[in-house]
Amino acid sequence: MIDSCCLPNTTFRDGIAESFAASPSRAGHLYMTYEDWDATARQFDVRFVQSTDGGATWSAPVKVNDNAESTTSGYTDQFQPSIAAGPNGAVAIAFYDRRAACPDDPSVLPADVGRTNFCIDVTLQAYKDSGTGAQPVLGNTRITSYTWDPMNPAQHVDGIGQMACAGHRDPCTARAFIGDYFGLAISGGNIYALFVSTHYPSDVTADEGGPVYYQQQVLAKVPRSAYGTGY
Repeated sequence: MIDSCCLPNTTFRDGIAESFAASPSRAGHLYMTYEDWDATARQFDVRFVQSTDGGATWSAPVKVNDNAESTTSGYTDQFQPSIAAGPNGAVAIAFYDRRAACPDDPSVLPADVGRTNFCIDVTLQAYKDSGTGAQPVLGNTRITSYTWDPMNPAQHVDGIGQMACAGHRDPCTARAFIGDYFGLAISGGNIYALFVSTHYPSDVTADEGGPVYYQQQVLAKVPRSAYGTGY
């Protein structure tokens, strides 16, 4: 568990730490994913454990995010995972991912452009449980079209700061809120992920000029066929 309120490099607090699902097609097969804080590297990874006997025994944890990290290449956070199980043994895990650098984009604050382990994407990992437990299908897939800045909305409207922040501080120096609104579901044909993003401009004009980049709900649809015949 993280030993402070906020993730490294930013002021937003940690959200949902774990997620659980039961297979609708494999009796007694249970799946759990959780974020794992490395106090030495000071970064999050996503882990996955499963049971094929109704929870009597569990597998050893395995790392879900497949990014390469080291003291020289740098550490990045993968956190707030969600897991779902669907028809025909399909399982998927989605999570927030900070492996990509902040892009030069109007929705990214100028001071944040190029920063690493800072801006956020959503990544998906598919699994298939053919009866003996869930195994990964392909590798991590980025399912966000745009990498977004978690420190928006930093703008003001009529002098009032727009960032959701515990204690209503402006500027928000601790315990900013990026939302626990993260969902995942699997149908017969698709994987659906619901999450937030600050990429999309609102129709509200900021005191500073330009739009306010509020957090918006985004629904991503990933065809199961992208993971091959039989997934």
